Amino acid sequence: MKNTTPFSALFPVAGLLSFSFAVEAQTRPNIVFIVIDDYGWADVGYNGSRFYETPNIDKLSAEGMIFTDGYAAAPISSPTRVSIMTGKNPARTGITDWIPGYQYGLDQQRLSKYKMLAPEMPLNMPLEEVTIGEALKEQGYKTFYVGKWHCCEDSLFYPQYQGFDVNIGGWMMGRPNGDMRKNGGRGAYFSPYHNPMLPDGPDGEYLTDRLGNECLKLIDSAGESPFFLFFSFYAVHTPIEAKPEVTKYFEDKARKMGLDTISPFTTDKDWIRNAPYKAWHWKERTVQNDAEYAALIWSMDENVGKVLDYLKKKGLYDNTVVCLLSDNGGLSTAEGSPTCNFPLRGGKGWLYEGGIRVPYIIRIPGSVGTVCHTPVSSTDFYPTILDLTGTDLKPEQHKDGVSLVPLLKGDTTFDRGAVYFHYPHYGGKGDTPAGAIRQGDYKLIWFYEDNHVELYNLRKDISEKENLAEVEWERAHSLWNRLQEYLRSCGAKMPVYNPNYKDVKH
Repeated sequence: MKNTTPFSALFPVAGLLSFSFAVEAQTRPNIVFIVIDDYGWADVGYNGSRFYETPNIDKLSAEGMIFTDGYAAAPISSPTRVSIMTGKNPARTGITDWIPGYQYGLDQQRLSKYKMLAPEMPLNMPLEEVTIGEALKEQGYKTFYVGKWHCCEDSLFYPQYQGFDVNIGGWMMGRPNGDMRKNGGRGAYFSPYHNPMLPDGPDGEYLTDRLGNECLKLIDSAGESPFFLFFSFYAVHTPIEAKPEVTKYFEDKARKMGLDTISPFTTDKDWIRNAPYKAWHWKERTVQNDAEYAALIWSMDENVGKVLDYLKKKGLYDNTVVCLLSDNGGLSTAEGSPTCNFPLRGGKGWLYEGGIRVPYIIRIPGSVGTVCHTPVSSTDFYPTILDLTGTDLKPEQHKDGVSLVPLLKGDTTFDRGAVYFHYPHYGGKGDTPAGAIRQGDYKLIWFYEDNHVELYNLRKDISEKENLAEVEWERAHSLWNRLQEYLRSCGAKMPVYNPNYKDVKH
């Protein structure tokens, strides 16, 4: 397979099934789509993490295809989630930041610190979009949504109005919404949840466990019908709040590994190259040793296993497609910087690899575990799922998505094409407005503030240390032109210079 490596060549895997790809109307596969929030590419065991423990995701990866160069369509939550639902790039939908966005509601004095002003954007994914939920519902699927939504601000745009028969927990908020003042000092991950789409559980119930349990009930409710279960964790988003007993386990593990004696943050004032002016007070985590974050990951992984094990128990797993993705890279440069994305550069909010390269797995019934190095995007899930269910594609809907079925089938000539990014915002994590294109081994980033570009050969330089823009200026110019042409074709809205900007010196 082009750009693929047998998984067994990297890790010992026993009992892999022979590849089977027939899709018949009467045996249409169930779809379980798992989205993890703010989960970094380096946060998973199969990508080398030794402090965090993810046995269930690792097991899933051994049964499916790992896309090592799988990307979220944006370095932030809402745009990526809309891209999954619509098959469209954020540059095309106009939803390019988390909803409602970092600069919204700021007064003129606070806005003056930004060199550029972000474009206005829709705050609701339009009802006119034919979501992946609606497309499968048209085919007779039971459609279930569990967990974080964050594709809108208005309740009339919640999942139940966007193609899902059932919505449990999905609403406007992008993080758990508990109230520490009312929860005995505990925050959002423990009941009461203060979520209008999720009735409170018994005192002390853990949100991640509750959502996993709701998934099991919905699987039972499907009866003989094929189902589409979209399981969207609130974890591992801040606040970093885990079960005390699990946190204690990882505190002990950190001590045994000697991680408790290591300062986890860089002391280098130039902690990330070409950081914007305000980055002086940001800090970047360089070591994975946060015990509570590790515990938050553990509970998330435990509930991935709970759902997959239940499918096996019910005899459904052999006819179920499982997709797993994070909505953006790990949070390494703000809000406590709970994780480290090394060897990737940057984190959530950045168009460096740490902000957009994410865990990305597709497991189809009977598949052989493989590793694929072809760059792919979150927009690709929509046409891929239609293809896997024997449903006609909707090219006028998923305009930026490409079916990955050829890769899953072993097509050695398949070319997915370039992957594009557009983030015209300041994300509050030291990042700055930018766009990017990934074509083959190369990636170009265009920084909108000063129009400078950076070019990296990711096959040789995954950490984006050596900017090749001047050495390979012809390639850089060609990619820059392609990126600009793509953004124009999408009608992408660009940031504009702020007339009230005040250059603050530090």
